[in-house]
Amino acid sequence: MLDDLHIHDFYRDAGRLLLALFNQFPAPATVYVEDIAGPDTPDEFGLHSPRHLACLGAMTWLQQSGYMNFSQLVRQEAVEEAALSHRGFLLLVKKTESGESNAQLLDSAVRNGSSPQLQELMERLMREFHIL
Repeated sequence: MLDDLHIHDFYRDAGRLLLALFNQFPAPATVYVEDIAGPDTPDEFGLHSPRHLACLGAMTWLQQSGYMNFSQLVRQEAVEEAALSHRGFLLLVKKTESGESNAQLLDSAVRNGSSPQLQELMERLMREFHIL
């Protein structure tokens, strides 16, 4: 079986990014890749690490999939004027059966949850997003 570490990293990056935008909402913000994925270690040619590039890929995927908007990439360092989309905001403020918002559950899963717990929540949120 393939190692799904890159998928777990994607879920964690996507969750952190959505929370960062939620906490800044509705003001647009510049979001740096290192703030989401952690410090980067470019190689001797100044090229970013695969981990850094994967986080940048998560940012662009979230925009292309409609969860967020941003005006432009700043080199491979950040996204400018980033904000949750209307549907992304509605997804995060939606209350669950337990009375917590999806944003609260996501915050808890990103901070304290295991990779399988975060994966399950992110997959549920992605399904709900397309139902909204």
